[in-house]
Amino acid sequence: MPFAPILDRWRLAALVISALMLATAHGFQTFGGYQPCTLCLRQREVYWVAGALALAFMILVRVPGGARFRQLSCLTLGLVFLVGMGIAIYHAGAEWKFWPGPSTCSSAGGSGGVSAAAMQALINGAKIRPPACDQASWVFAGLSMAGWNALASLAFAAGSVAAALRERSRP
Repeated sequence: MPFAPILDRWRLAALVISALMLATAHGFQTFGGYQPCTLCLRQREVYWVAGALALAFMILVRVPGGARFRQLSCLTLGLVFLVGMGIAIYHAGAEWKFWPGPSTCSSAGGSGGVSAAAMQALINGAKIRPPACDQASWVFAGLSMAGWNALASLAFAAGSVAAALRERSRP
């Protein structure tokens, strides 16, 4: 099986995956000028949780008696990635107008960095609205970032389940 080395170190893989997904999101924001909406930030939170859990599980399975948690740790990571997939599907559905997004995501959001006028308004106490959750700011091959994140999260959840099944067969 070509993915066996990755599955055998799934907690480390989940930590690296989470860090790479967060780095990618921050790269789009910093270098691409794509400001995150409320749902984008919720999707990032999932990777922060997955990364923190993966690190904690890496320690847990190495303490005396911790090996019994190997399978459960992989399944827990899978559940976290499934939650991320759910948030991403909700976001993509709001972008496609299948359902409304949360009220914190108005359709009057911006698309780039903060202008001098916006900074002055912020200094003066004005509220600046985040980018809209119902407008895809970036699309590749017909899918927005949220759509791609849903597919990636599904793959990460499947990897977690596959790793849990491998853990079950380990001595």
